[in-house]
Amino acid sequence: MKRLYKIESATRLADRVYEYWIRAPQVAQHARAGQFVILRLHDAGERIPLTISAVRGDAVRVIFMTVGKTTEELATLHAGDSIKDVVGPLGKPSEIENYGTCCVIGGGVGIASTPLIAKELKSAGNRVIGIIGARNADLLILEDEMRETCDELHITTDDGSKGVHGFAADVLKKLLEEQTIDRVWIVGPAIMMKVTSGATVPYGVKTYVSLNPIMVDGTGMCGSCRVTVAGETKFACVDGPEFDAHQVDFAELMQRQRIYTGQEKASLERFAEHRCRCSEGGHHHE
Repeated sequence: MKRLYKIESATRLADRVYEYWIRAPQVAQHARAGQFVILRLHDAGERIPLTISAVRGDAVRVIFMTVGKTTEELATLHAGDSIKDVVGPLGKPSEIENYGTCCVIGGGVGIASTPLIAKELKSAGNRVIGIIGARNADLLILEDEMRETCDELHITTDDGSKGVHGFAADVLKKLLEEQTIDRVWIVGPAIMMKVTSGATVPYGVKTYVSLNPIMVDGTGMCGSCRVTVAGETKFACVDGPEFDAHQVDFAELMQRQRIYTGQEKASLERFAEHRCRCSEGGHHHE
């Protein structure tokens, strides 16, 4: 089996969070902030969407957390290994213009998306404020990169082990009380995006969220990623993934994200059992 996309480097950033640089020239040449790729590890693998976190020459960076069978399998690959398919860039780029002051917020592994958005906003002439948050200090990623890109960076942790003891929404509310913010981007878990985007409603600040529904083909054909925005059905893969946060039906999004929970759990258990048998038999898992 011919494999085409070599992993140039593989680094563990935090517990269950990994950074991979993958050589994919056709993606790197055209990638913009807000877009994503679909990976397929091998012929029998499922397709998974991952945000393009950065570009370096002919390589793109993806950052992921192991949450299911395929991401667990992806995490077993090392520098020098290859991936069967890397398709992209997919989705619409972030709507980058010179707005004035912009706030870019990342929660958990969603922080992966923020440096590229912040960098493009900065290049367009904006003043950029960053807010990154995680459950604790050990799970914070890309702090140095965001600090270098943003004019101002705020850190929050749920347990207070670093930065503000609290949530990104707390910092955003304070910033909105103190100054004019013209645009806000929020990337993270659905509940975090719902709560945080609520802070900008009283101020009428246009707020974008990057939605992460179940996705299969990434080209608008399968309909798996449909979401409701402003009362209309949209496909996150081709109409998004970024949408006006104040128009998103988050309750429906979160309900659809749980549709295959049972099947995903069973698949992960079978994968873990397979790895265990291979280990006992002295075989290496592909």
